[in-house]
Amino acid sequence: MGTTKIGIMGISGFMGRMIAAQVHGNPEAEISGGTVSPGSTSEAVDIAVLCQLDGAYGKTTSDARSVIAEADVVIDFTLPDATVAHARIAAECGTAFVAGTTGLTPEQESALAEAATSISLVYAPNMSLGVNLLFDLVKKVAGALDDSFDIEIVEMHHKRKIDAPSGTALGLGKAAAAGRGVSLDDKGVLSREGVTGPREAGQIGFATLRGGDVVGEHTVIFAGPNERIELTHKAANRDIFAAGAVRAAIWAAERKAGLYSMADVLGL
Repeated sequence: MGTTKIGIMGISGFMGRMIAAQVHGNPEAEISGGTVSPGSTSEAVDIAVLCQLDGAYGKTTSDARSVIAEADVVIDFTLPDATVAHARIAAECGTAFVAGTTGLTPEQESALAEAATSISLVYAPNMSLGVNLLFDLVKKVAGALDDSFDIEIVEMHHKRKIDAPSGTALGLGKAAAAGRGVSLDDKGVLSREGVTGPREAGQIGFATLRGGDVVGEHTVIFAGPNERIELTHKAANRDIFAAGAVRAAIWAAERKAGLYSMADVLGL
């Protein structure tokens, strides 16, 4: 396949512009279009000017279908409802899809899985290489330790983040649950307050911190008798997420229909 044509949903947003910069700098890819919300002040604006890039990429549009139909693959870091709507359009157009949006409900995740019966679709709560290696490590460690080791997940993000726990934290919880052969829905404790009583064996607990401009920090703690194992990832810059998304997009454009994760993209 030649140069991959990538459409960027929500190109005027912070992540959208970062993704545009990553595509612009990748010789294997090109920006084929970008969407903004209807009525946005960024509508019908030159993409190169908006994203401060050299070259000619046309103008932004609120017509999602036109951008999706023109692309080999689209990258979406928008909002849950919009991501689901865009994935359904992509399925109709036969366009591969990369979803990095967090905070999706189980029903919305099921909608992505349905779209993936028609197209190649990569869905990941975090697109960084390091975090996806961490998912793999957490699953292996959880599987190697019994319930005498309590699992707790602590995450911190900037004060503007709107969902909690983070999608990455939940992904780590799912990895730990998979390692233990249990369901996170059954064992997860997403928050605690008041008189909760003693901790039950086998629970997977979460603690959420918000403040400042923290890009993303996640620690999985395995606390056992007389010893503790901690696995930590700290993101210093959001470029890692944008770079991972572009890598996933180029990969997805050449794959058959199916629901994939970043573990598939990275060959883990």
